[in-house]
Amino acid sequence: MQYRRLGTSGLKLSEIGLGSWLTYGTRVEMEQAQACVRKAYDLGINHFDCAVVYGSEPHEAERMLGQVLKEFPRHTYTVTSKVFWKVGPSTYDQGLSRKHLMERVDMSLKAMQLDYIDIYYCHRFDPETDVEETLRALDDLVAQGKILYYGFSEWSAAQIENAARIVDKRNLRRPVVNQPVYNMLNRYIEKEVIPVCTREGIGQVVFSPLAQGVLTGKYKPGSAPPAGTRGADEKVGRFVRQMLNDQELLAKVQKLKPIAERNGLTMAQLALAWVLQNPQVTCALIGATRPEQVEENVKASGVKLSPEDLKEIDEVLA
Repeated sequence: MQYRRLGTSGLKLSEIGLGSWLTYGTRVEMEQAQACVRKAYDLGINHFDCAVVYGSEPHEAERMLGQVLKEFPRHTYTVTSKVFWKVGPSTYDQGLSRKHLMERVDMSLKAMQLDYIDIYYCHRFDPETDVEETLRALDDLVAQGKILYYGFSEWSAAQIENAARIVDKRNLRRPVVNQPVYNMLNRYIEKEVIPVCTREGIGQVVFSPLAQGVLTGKYKPGSAPPAGTRGADEKVGRFVRQMLNDQELLAKVQKLKPIAERNGLTMAQLALAWVLQNPQVTCALIGATRPEQVEENVKASGVKLSPEDLKEIDEVLA
């Protein structure tokens, strides 16, 4: 496993991190989920991503993750949580207000059985809360030692740029991380988000590097999603349904297989290695339902693709 510095912070994250979205606390039993976390830690993954809303009920994935992370020395890993989405009936069970942030952090710490959270994300932009209120609350949470760093997830370039201006003007602690979707099929951050973040010293921890499994090549054009896959799951399949209905896209993905094979890689490893070719990406978050998947995916760390490979990938997916 290789490690990269997160923006201008002092954190060094594993190039591959383990995420919890759509898996832990929902589709994967506790024992199996914890086996994936243990395998990840054994293989050098030091970054574990979670959120309030992950799981079949609020904080459920956090509880699972905290239970197994207790087995490891606290200083050897980083763990995250995210807040924004509505998780209860109250008007205060959502958003990025000072009240919600302050109260929800304590709930996450209790769920994960931790004294502090390494990175706390604003899971989306909140148009109903003044940005300065949110940033001041985050600054106070760092001062209180409840979180060490903070950042944003799926904020636009303009929103990130505005936040950076405010923290500098008010002399608040700066954000260090952005968590967007990024993969061969979704590269929107390259145009505006990455340039803004690079200028502001904000690193990228990206999710969905395998495009919800589409880039593994397991979804074939003209065929039903294999049993047991995310695409075959009626509840979570909605996140990948549009891509599965695009037969032309699925056919293009199959053409990536020769590129993977000549590099001695699986399709999943190729997709992860492609993401990590971007020097502004610190960590790519994977999801795993079995320890063997973790073992396979970590092999993408340190892989260097040639300029010819990168050009051919662009041409195939154009």
